[in-house]
Amino acid sequence: MSNFDKIQTREAGLHKQLSAKQMAMIAIGGAIGTGLFMGSKFAISFAGPAVIVSYAIGGLIAFALMACLAEMTVQHPTSGSFGAYAEHYMNPLAGFLVRYSYWACIVLAVGTEITAVADYMKLWFPHVDAWIWIAFFSLTLLLVNAYSVKAFGFVEYWFSTIKVFAIIVFILLAIGILTQGSSPSTHVVENLTGHGGFFPNGFHGVWLGVIISIFSYLSIEMIAVAAGEAADPEKAVKYAFKSTAIRLVLFYLLSLFLIVSLVPWTILIGQDATSPFVMVMQIVGIPYADSILNFIVIVAALSAMNSMLYISTRMLFSLSRAGDAPKRFGRLAANGVPINALLLSAVGIGIASIVYTLNPESAFPIMIALSMFGALFTWGSIFMTHLFFRRHLRQSKIDLKFKIPGSHLISVLGLLAILSITLTTWFTDEFKSTLQFGIPFLIILIVSYLVKNALAKRNPSRQEHSTE
Repeated sequence: MSNFDKIQTREAGLHKQLSAKQMAMIAIGGAIGTGLFMGSKFAISFAGPAVIVSYAIGGLIAFALMACLAEMTVQHPTSGSFGAYAEHYMNPLAGFLVRYSYWACIVLAVGTEITAVADYMKLWFPHVDAWIWIAFFSLTLLLVNAYSVKAFGFVEYWFSTIKVFAIIVFILLAIGILTQGSSPSTHVVENLTGHGGFFPNGFHGVWLGVIISIFSYLSIEMIAVAAGEAADPEKAVKYAFKSTAIRLVLFYLLSLFLIVSLVPWTILIGQDATSPFVMVMQIVGIPYADSILNFIVIVAALSAMNSMLYISTRMLFSLSRAGDAPKRFGRLAANGVPINALLLSAVGIGIASIVYTLNPESAFPIMIALSMFGALFTWGSIFMTHLFFRRHLRQSKIDLKFKIPGSHLISVLGLLAILSITLTTWFTDEFKSTLQFGIPFLIILIVSYLVKNALAKRNPSRQEHSTE
C-alpha cells in the first residue's frame, strides 16, 4: 500500500452520496456568495469601473487553481484533498499548515456570510436585532449539515440553482434596461468613464480590487474536498471543472460590467449603499425588485455559509484522522457525518457575532481581512503542491488520469500571483491586518507542530490514533 493509499484509508467512512451535478453546484454555491453580492461593493470602491479588470485577473487565478486541483483530485479523490496532497508530495508539516490555515480561513469566512445576512435582513426588519437572525439561520444550517451529506447536497443544489437563475435573470433584465432609450451607448460610456475615468484610482486600485476578487472566488476549491464523498469522483471532478470555472467567470464579469454600466460607481459606494445588485434595482425603480434581489442575496449568503460549514468540517475531520487534532473530531455519527468537527467549525459564527456587536459598520471588512490570510496561504500552497505533484509523477513515470495542457506553467504563474497579492496586503491600510494576523498564526502552528512531534517521540503511544 502506497503512502497515499494509507491517507485515503484513514479518511474512509464518509458516505459517498454526491452526484456530479451536485458537485458542480456545490462549487458554484461556495463561490457565489457575499464576495459577489456584497464584497463587490468594496472592490468597486477601490477600482471604480475597472473592477471588471480586477475580477478578470482574479478569475484567471481561480481558473488556474481549478486546473491544478482537477489534476490532483482525479488522481487522488479524498476529503483531505489539498491538505493530504501537501502532506504526501511535500512533507507532513506542509499538510498540517495547509489544513489548519484553510480551516481557520473558512471558519472565519462563515462569519462573513452570517454577518452579511444580518445586514441584508435590515431592509425588511430594520428594528430587529442582528443576533436574532444570526442565531436562527446558523441553527438551521447546522441542522442541515448534521442530518446527512445527502441532505447537505440537496439543500446546496437548490440554493445554488436559485442563485444561478437569479443572476441570469438579473443579467437579462440589466441588458434590457441598457438597450432602452435613444442613446444607450452614451449612457454606458458616461457611467464607465465620466466619474474619474475608467481607472479612477489607477492600477493600484485595480490590484486592491483583485484582493477582494480572490476572497469572492474563495470556495471554488471546495470541489476537491467534496470529491471524497462523490459517488463517481473522477466523472464528478471533470464535469465540475469544465462547467464551474466558465460559469463563475461569466457570471462575475458580466454582472459587474452591467452594474457599473447602469449606475455611476460613486453612487454604488455611498454611505447608505447596500449590495450593488440591490442598489441597481432600487435606482432604476423596478417595483419590488430590490426586495426580490435582497431575498436572492440572502439565499446566496446562506448557500455559501452552508458550503463553508461542510468544507471546514471535512478539513477538521481530515486533521483528526491524520493525528493532528483530537481524535473525537475524526469520529463519525451513524449517518456518516463528523458531528464533533461540525460543532467546532461553527465557532466562526460566534466570532462574527462578537465582531458584529462591537463594530457593526466594519464587521464585514474586518472578517474578510482576518480570513484572507488563510485563503491566500491555501491557494499558494495548492500551486506549490501541484509543482511537487507533477515532478513526482514525471520521475515515477506515472500517467495522469486527467491532464490540463500547460498546467505546470499555470501553477508557476498562479503561485507568483498569490505571492504578489499577499505582499500587497502589507502595504494597504484596509488589508494590513491580513499579515498582522496571519504571520503570528503561522508561527503558532509551526511551534505547535514541532511540540506535538517532540512529545510524540518521547511517548510513542501518543502517535496511536483511532479512526473509529
